[in-house]
Amino acid sequence: MQVGGIHHVSALTKDAVKNHYFFTHILGMRLVKKSVNQDSPSSYHLFYADAKGTPGTDMTYFDIPMAGKTYPGVSSISNTGFRIKSVEALDFWEHRLQSFAIPKLERTTAFDREVLYFEDFEGSRLHLVVDDGKGIPYGEAWEKEDIPIEYAIVGLGPSYLTVRHAERTVETLTNILGFTIIGSYPSRVEGQPDTVVASVAEGGPAGEVHVQTRTDLPVERPGRGSVHHVAFRIPSMEEYPKWQERLTQAGYQTSGLVDRYYFKSIYFREPSGILYELATDEPGFDSDESLETLGEKLALPPFLEPRRNEIESKLRPLSFDMID
Repeated sequence: MQVGGIHHVSALTKDAVKNHYFFTHILGMRLVKKSVNQDSPSSYHLFYADAKGTPGTDMTYFDIPMAGKTYPGVSSISNTGFRIKSVEALDFWEHRLQSFAIPKLERTTAFDREVLYFEDFEGSRLHLVVDDGKGIPYGEAWEKEDIPIEYAIVGLGPSYLTVRHAERTVETLTNILGFTIIGSYPSRVEGQPDTVVASVAEGGPAGEVHVQTRTDLPVERPGRGSVHHVAFRIPSMEEYPKWQERLTQAGYQTSGLVDRYYFKSIYFREPSGILYELATDEPGFDSDESLETLGEKLALPPFLEPRRNEIESKLRPLSFDMID
């Protein structure tokens, strides 16, 4: 068995309204689900993706108003990629992000692809990567008036993992999850080992994890803008329980089988302390909303629906219109 590439990435925000503005207005992604943290339903969980909420296109944020500052370090998911289709699209995004005064813009190459690194208002470390379309298929771009459809974001790109000892992380990726090491490229930090690139399924940016070794950093102290976990795709519902067996037989402690309603999950930590999730592609975000109305109302999974009045009373109001 092998995973099918990246399913979603989940991070932390302390300001859901500004977070929504950044991902929908500036980056042009679609809010496909406004829900709550199922483990702590007094806070929001926002899901941004392509037009249909396709697995592999989804960046999510837990709204934690009291989140402190992130202190970057090892044992972390240190950067999240987003795919675009061409160098011309990257030119467009470089000018667009400059026009919004987005900080820490850096255009360069990584693994022989053109990339544009940047941060959001909370320090989330992100990048755009040119994807030639030869790997995992693109998602369906969400149409936005001021972003030409041919330049729009079409899914998640590589997740960067920053660790002190790459060998242990690579072993989990290859021996457990089915990745293959396909190469490496020089570290962006002088004196540090090369970044190792692991690929899975059809490959391309949506099937890659880039493992960065940093011997000069402490363990990350997460806060606003930091990534909580990266999820990998389980290609079929039939494989879902088999992954639990595989992980436990290999000695990993897991969450067990967790039903998130929109997908089914298994959580575990790899040896460097990074949290992974394995998530099924099905049933999908249109399980309780039509494709046309995704993200317009507060969506609760069936097991939380009886508590809707209680949950809504404890959630702070969100008015996205105040910025849009």
